[in-house]
Amino acid sequence: MIRRILAYADGDDLVASRDFYVEVLGLEVAMEDPVLGLRSPADPAAQVLIPPPGMEDPAPRFGIDVGEPAAVDAAHAEALRRGLRVVHPLTNEPWGVRRFFVEDPSGTVVNVLAHLPRR
Repeated sequence: MIRRILAYADGDDLVASRDFYVEVLGLEVAMEDPVLGLRSPADPAAQVLIPPPGMEDPAPRFGIDVGEPAAVDAAHAEALRRGLRVVHPLTNEPWGVRRFFVEDPSGTVVNVLAHLPRR
């Protein structure tokens, strides 16, 4: 089950980006490390993520939260079965997500992720 689709913005100036999205558009800060995560106060699933410059190469165009780590594993297995190019390996990140990046058939890089259970 898809929980949310996450938009990514460029992060050349994280302070200016934070000010813009918070003060101009009314989003609230959900996290600041390792990326600036902003969300709608009315719908926390509506989010924009802003990674710092050079954090990820290649940088994903958007993210899809598939809900559970097992769903990340299933999507990864299906991507491999179909011969799609995985450009960031299946990884448990220290900030609490399991993810991988895959190119869609047109070459768009997608971050497929789910939050890991809290320990």
